[in-house]
Amino acid sequence: MNLEASRILPIVMLIGSNIFMTFAWYGHLKHKGAALWAVILVSWLIALPEYMLAVPANRIGSGVYSAAQLKGMQEVITLSIFAIFSILYLGQKITPNHLIGFALIAGGAFFLFRA
Repeated sequence: MNLEASRILPIVMLIGSNIFMTFAWYGHLKHKGAALWAVILVSWLIALPEYMLAVPANRIGSGVYSAAQLKGMQEVITLSIFAIFSILYLGQKITPNHLIGFALIAGGAFFLFRA
């Protein structure tokens, strides 16, 4: 795999994995009447494809990124996906305080990429 693909593919795969995981962890909030055992089972089944993307993303990414950089990248991707999911799927609002908190986390990730 060439260097450019090694840099971009993990990011794309982490985005995909976080979409799955966000639905696994928070999608059931729209279906509060469902039995808890069913929610757990469905969430677990949704999480399987997440792992099938996240594990190779980290393996491939470790060739060009440090573990700390991969984790920081994953946190920023997670918050971005969550914000979009929260607005579009759950119908919730993102407040200025949420944005400030997300920005502080993104700022922390920025420092992981400084040499």
